[in-house]
Amino acid sequence: MERDGIQQAFESIGAKVLANACGPCIGQWNRDENPVVKNRETNSIVSSFNRNFRARNDGNPNTMNFLTSPEMVLSAALSGRLSFNPLADTLTDSEGKEFKLQPPTGDELPKDGYAQGRDEYKPLLDHQPAMEIPIAPTSARLQTLEAFVPWNGQEFSNTRVLITVQGKCTTDHISAAGKWLKYKGHLENLSRNTLIGAANAAMDGQVNLVRNSVEGLEPAQGTIPDVALAYKNANVPWLVIADYNYGEGSAREHAAMQPRFLGCNMVVARSFARIHETNLKKQGVLPLVFARPDEDYFIFAKDPHELVVRTQGVRDINEHNPVVTLLVERIRDGNAIESYSVECRHTMSADQIGWFKAGSALNLIASQQGATASI
Repeated sequence: MERDGIQQAFESIGAKVLANACGPCIGQWNRDENPVVKNRETNSIVSSFNRNFRARNDGNPNTMNFLTSPEMVLSAALSGRLSFNPLADTLTDSEGKEFKLQPPTGDELPKDGYAQGRDEYKPLLDHQPAMEIPIAPTSARLQTLEAFVPWNGQEFSNTRVLITVQGKCTTDHISAAGKWLKYKGHLENLSRNTLIGAANAAMDGQVNLVRNSVEGLEPAQGTIPDVALAYKNANVPWLVIADYNYGEGSAREHAAMQPRFLGCNMVVARSFARIHETNLKKQGVLPLVFARPDEDYFIFAKDPHELVVRTQGVRDINEHNPVVTLLVERIRDGNAIESYSVECRHTMSADQIGWFKAGSALNLIASQQGATASI
């Protein structure tokens, strides 16, 4: 772009040219100097990026992002008006003369070809497997990634329902981007945004608010990360009940890693987005789909903090039998007042069951490499 003069053309009208990598798509637009954004006021932007989830671009949930073509984005930027029609409306130049934008023209491909990049990756360091990489213990952005605990070979028991998610829940609702991206190397800090965009079906769709199901454990009611962390610290396993197409959006590995880090052992959904379902499997979380999604989901939509879940079929899990049954009890005042048997299905292949048993795909790879190294 610089070689062919395109970059200079954009910069001359105030544009910032970003690298050809993740940027606007994952919310790296810092508009905090704008008082409208700082005060969380309603405003509109237009973009040609492929993401316009709520708060995605600038962290402001009241920013309305309209997707359009690059040509219409540029005409809106030059005019400063959403209502500007480049076919009929005029702009005024520095001398006060009105003019119309001309239909865009250009070469479909660079006439001089693309600039040659590096032919191969050349590491900057002669890295050895035993090399120690020092990380300051006070760092808020980097943390050594500890291996997840392998499955103990038993059925899940005493599992609490953290939240019954209502409606759309993308990977951005599960693991928000924007200002949180600086913590992607620090799983503990990044986990503080887990599911903060999820709506609670049991609390009239309130976002990032759940009840604690363990008597005497604080907080009794709080944000989803706060209650999940309380469960983790008390060694209480928990699960998520989800609606249709859970985990749609960008393929964000942390949306699976964070729940796992906080103690999630299962996600039970009416249906999954395919990539997120696979990511859960990679992190040792068991994804299940309701056999009767239009009936059984609603069992968990009423006071899920009263429910205690154990499984039947996990201990003998295999790729030939997809059935896992949830045995659910509703506990009130210390007594079981109702019980349900909820049939679910898994889609685990033999390889994916290996990930699950090892605690994660990385655990399995590490154990296989260790075995190879010892031969």
